[in-house]
Amino acid sequence: MKLLLTSAGIKNSSIHDELVNLLGKPIAESSALIIPTAIYAFRGGAGMAWQIISGRASTPLCELGWKSLGVLELTALPSIDEENWVPMVRETDALLVGGGDPLYLHYWMRQSGLADLFASLSATVYVGVSGGSLVMAPNVGDAFVFGTPSTDGDKALGLVDFSMFPHLDHEDMPGHSMANAEKWATSLSVPGYAIDDETAIKVVHGDVEVVSEGHWKLFTP
Repeated sequence: MKLLLTSAGIKNSSIHDELVNLLGKPIAESSALIIPTAIYAFRGGAGMAWQIISGRASTPLCELGWKSLGVLELTALPSIDEENWVPMVRETDALLVGGGDPLYLHYWMRQSGLADLFASLSATVYVGVSGGSLVMAPNVGDAFVFGTPSTDGDKALGLVDFSMFPHLDHEDMPGHSMANAEKWATSLSVPGYAIDDETAIKVVHGDVEVVSEGHWKLFTP
């Protein structure tokens, strides 16, 4: 997969242009599936999931003008025949993965079987928002363990070799200060990127590039 890991979605023209570049065609000619699963782990998650899907959230994903858009709910997939959803995932141009609890999302990516498909989705663009980005890391770090039961601690998918701290210095999120990002980084054994909402990290064939109209910082172990 080609990864576009964001803090808050397609927030500016630089991130938008990178998405179009990764798709290899205009968004209006591209299909997408939105995965809202991670947000259900938070209080009020049902309402927030609707905001994401309807394009009313503050993290632009669904409202970009896709040719077609569907909802892929991971918690439903174990009860559905694979022939009814796997071809749809293989054929879509982009997977849009909303924010929320990254460890809850990790659990359902594994439980649903979606994670098993990732290695074969070479042409698919994965667009993560916040927790939907964090889940790609080897570990999310102590700051993003929200109490979801897990026997694996803060372990996530490990499809990239770094971790992420989103919403850096957000005015409505005092816990996401640079000072707290520095504390978070001390819990990691891999590099960690602290990124604000105007920043994304692009990963293609293992090559990492920061796309930003804001500010960010890389911490090394």
